[in-house]
Parts: sequence; C-alpha cells; structure tokens
Amino acid sequence: MKAPTLLLSVLLACGSAVAQDVLDCHIAPGWEPSGAIRHYDASNLFDYKDGGAEGYLIFGFVRMSTIDCKSGANTLTIDLSEMSGADAAYGIFAANLDPNAPVAQIGMGGQVEAQSATFAKGNYYVEITEVAANPNADNSATLRQMASTLEMRLAGRVTPPAQLHWFPAGSAGPVRMVPESVLGLQELQQGYVAKYQTGQAFVVLESTPESAALVLKTVRKHFPNATAAKVGDEAFTANAQYLGGICIFRKGRVIGGYANLPEPQQAVTLSASFAQRVP
Repeated sequence: MKAPTLLLSVLLACGSAVAQDVLDCHIAPGWEPSGAIRHYDASNLFDYKDGGAEGYLIFGFVRMSTIDCKSGANTLTIDLSEMSGADAAYGIFAANLDPNAPVAQIGMGGQVEAQSATFAKGNYYVEITEVAANPNADNSATLRQMASTLEMRLAGRVTPPAQLHWFPAGSAGPVRMVPESVLGLQELQQGYVAKYQTGQAFVVLESTPESAALVLKTVRKHFPNATAAKVGDEAFTANAQYLGGICIFRKGRVIGGYANLPEPQQAVTLSASFAQRVP
C-alpha cells in the first residue's frame, strides 16, 4: 500500500474509532439507533449534505460521522464533525449560530433550541437535529442533556478563541470567523469580525510580526490614497470604496482595525482603543 493511501486509511480509522466511542443513541432514555454509524470525508460529504457541504469544507472540514436515532414517532440525527483545529470548529459553530438565541456553556460554546442543539469542543463540531412528531414540541431539555453527555466524551479545548475577548463590547451579534478574504481582501486570509450598529471590527492573527508587517504592506497597496496613522506598531487609514472610513493596524503579529465607518478619523479613534485590548 502506498504511503498516502496508508495515511488516509489510518486517519479514517482514527475518526471511526472516535465516532464509535462518542456516538450513541442511548445517551438519553427511550432513544434507539435506527441504522449504523455512517462516515463521510471531503470526497463524499456532498452525498450527505448536498448544497450545504461547502459550508463545512471552507472551515477546514476533515471528516464527519453521523447516526440516526428514533424514539416513538420522533427521530433525530447526531452529526460529529472533526475540523482541522479548535478555531475551525468554533468558527463553523459561530457561523451557524442563531443570533437571537443565547449561547450555552457547552464546550467552547453551544446553543440549544426546541428541536436542535450544537456545540464545539476541541477539534469537534456537533449537531443534533430532531424531527419531532409534534412540530411545536419543546425538547430542549433532552437535547441539552444529550449535548452535555456528548461533550464529556470528547477531548479538546473548552475555551473559545482568545481573539473573541479582544473585541469591544456592544457588537450587534456574535463575533464570527471569516474563513477567507476578511473584508474582501484576499491577503487577510482568515480572521474574526464583529459588526456594530455602525461599522465593523476585525482581527487577523499572522504567524510572526514580520509576516504580519508584510501582509499589512501588501494590503495598503489596495488603498492608494491611504495615510499613516498612529495605532499599534504601524497603521494606515483611508476613505475607501465599499469599505468607507477604514483604519488597519498591526500590533506584533496581529492585524486588526475598523471599516465601514462614516469617516476615516472615526475608524482611527476606534482602532486605537481596539489595539489597546490586543495583548
């Protein structure tokens, strides 16, 4: 067997082992499996998720295992997705949050509603989706119990990404990961964005201060009328098409700032306050 094929077989076997240890319909009384555990990777995820598969792949999807359960006339499906890292797992969780529902303290973060529950822990993202005989039924208590039990069976980080705590309070919804082209700029490959009543703040974490400085220099070329700003280690501000008043700063290996503000000076003022929150 060739080395790449052997490695793939080992990875799939590891994923299957985790699924066998975690996925179990009996974690709540009265539920029974209605079929065997199924396994998916990037090559066949579209067979299961169809049009929704891209939403997983873009966040660093590795593999998924799923099981169907039944209790009387009620059915539910548990999807256990392994992502490329804990930040990716939190990213896909946050991308699917209902902004009008509270976030539960399950793993790095969870959300439990009347007939669904999701959470992220370590490299894993878990979705429990129920189809109840009574479409108005509130089974959140059972789903919370199931999510909490599954969370205890999974290893990994239980703290959300540190970058979330850097954003100023008062955002108009949860801070979300943007898996590529933050602010529509391809040089800002992956980061977090918080939208406010006016404008939005963002942060991108580069590998080193030197790589961050190079990225900032490249990004500035998109704004020929930009001027220097005294924020962080270096920064610039501009009045940009589509992005309005903008200020982008670098502090160490962190790139952040504000965009979509009425005036560049407002972006500079808010970015200066934001930079002070970055360690």
